[in-house]
Amino acid sequence: MTPRLNVVREGQGPFVVLSHALGCSLRMWDGVAAQLARAHTVIRYDHRNHGGSEVVPGALRIETLAQDAAELIQREAGGEPVHFVGLSMGGMTAQALAVRHPELLKTVVIANSSAHYPDQAPWRARAETVAAKGVGAIASGAVARWLTPAYAATREGAAAAKSLHDVLVATDTQGYIESCNAVAAIDFRESNHRIAVPTLVVGGLQDEATPMDMSRAMAAAIPGARLATIDAAHLSAVERPAEFAQLLIDYWRSL
Repeated sequence: MTPRLNVVREGQGPFVVLSHALGCSLRMWDGVAAQLARAHTVIRYDHRNHGGSEVVPGALRIETLAQDAAELIQREAGGEPVHFVGLSMGGMTAQALAVRHPELLKTVVIANSSAHYPDQAPWRARAETVAAKGVGAIASGAVARWLTPAYAATREGAAAAKSLHDVLVATDTQGYIESCNAVAAIDFRESNHRIAVPTLVVGGLQDEATPMDMSRAMAAAIPGARLATIDAAHLSAVERPAEFAQLLIDYWRSL
């Protein structure tokens, strides 16, 4: 049974679907969506257990998020293939979706993400902290990893950090834990070799959460994938929305 997902649709033109990071919401994409909606139909959504979407009890796998995305695309795009853009957990969703439902996709963008975590201990520790003390206990540390200190020190960056913090602490505790466990368990190292959809991998030069080596590994594994960099921390789409959107537009035009 598909959960009820909170969806925002803007603009007209080719379909673009934006898939957000763990502990965020579709608001993460505000800046990018504003750029893309000038010439595209932009569909943003909250993952299950996030934002305004339904909280679904029980264990979770990234493959389930990919199925949610597939059903959303079928419902919203009416059978037309979409450009799917995922960041962090959204990028993991993209990797699972590209193998399972290539017919739904024109292109895939995997930003600030990973195919595998050799050490799951930090994720387990985070889940245990949230279980004991709530999401608020990890919120400040998470937001500090998401944005560069230089950006967070600006008026715009401080406002973005506050907005992200507010969304994170409002996330359902158990929903966050299950999502955290799903992220920890990913392993797309073999399946990425089977991705046949044109793929752009975007890595953040100052991303400590998913360092450039993770982006390089994904780009190397996915046939024909291109690698682009952006001078930002983990939430590159928040920190540099115009540049992020331009990377996508340049990639789509090049195909």
